[in-house]
Amino acid sequence: MARIVVFIPMYNCAKQIGRVIAQFDAATQGLFDEIVVIDNRSKDDGVTRATEALASLKGVRTRLLENRENYGLGGSHKVAFEYALANGFDHVVVLHGDDQGSIQDLVPLLRHGEHLNHDALLGARFAPGSRLHGYSLPRIVGNYVFNTLYSIAAARRLYDLGSGLNLYATAKLSGREWKRFRNDLTFNYYLTLLMGATGWRIRFFPISWREDDQISNVKMFSQATRVLRIVLSFVAGRARFFAQDHSPNPGQVYAADTLYQGPD
Repeated sequence: MARIVVFIPMYNCAKQIGRVIAQFDAATQGLFDEIVVIDNRSKDDGVTRATEALASLKGVRTRLLENRENYGLGGSHKVAFEYALANGFDHVVVLHGDDQGSIQDLVPLLRHGEHLNHDALLGARFAPGSRLHGYSLPRIVGNYVFNTLYSIAAARRLYDLGSGLNLYATAKLSGREWKRFRNDLTFNYYLTLLMGATGWRIRFFPISWREDDQISNVKMFSQATRVLRIVLSFVAGRARFFAQDHSPNPGQVYAADTLYQGPD
């Protein structure tokens, strides 16, 4: 039976992290072998809130990791992927800790074994059937524009360039090309281009996405500029694009320490 680990990256999500962990009711816990929260050096009391919430889960192994440095969202993905590879998991689920997405959107696909037929199941805010709440019109339009540009560049339809709910087959991560990607919010753009360019079996699925009390770390103009530069660099030469080390510190080790593990 496939072993699945869920990673919940967290940075200053004290208000939301309890709600995210509470999504894993008794029935949902049984689908996973471990749930791991990765704190990226939060400055609020998210670690305390996460510990309390994880302690309430009795039907699945849980762990709270804290990055030794602030590695960024992409860096937390690198911690997660290395952990999954080192511990022999077959699939990696990433669910952001800010409570914008819901694990329940993925659950039906897991129950039907779709993760066994695909290399990645990617939550898509802009796929048919998705539901957006509190998402501004400029951001919606911007996402559609870049989804189209990246789809043209990758020569396949891409409904989202990186939502907060995705599943990956760990075997496809073993080449560790992702270690050369940036550590910031653009990490998923690089990963999406890699999946498209190297023929991953991808299925996009609709999700519910909301913005309530979350604080966005995205500055729209600067983010749009970075995203455009990435796809232009990819179009200019795929081989060179993937051979280049885009990370801020080539060769860096992404380490984290265990602050909590359960059940007791």
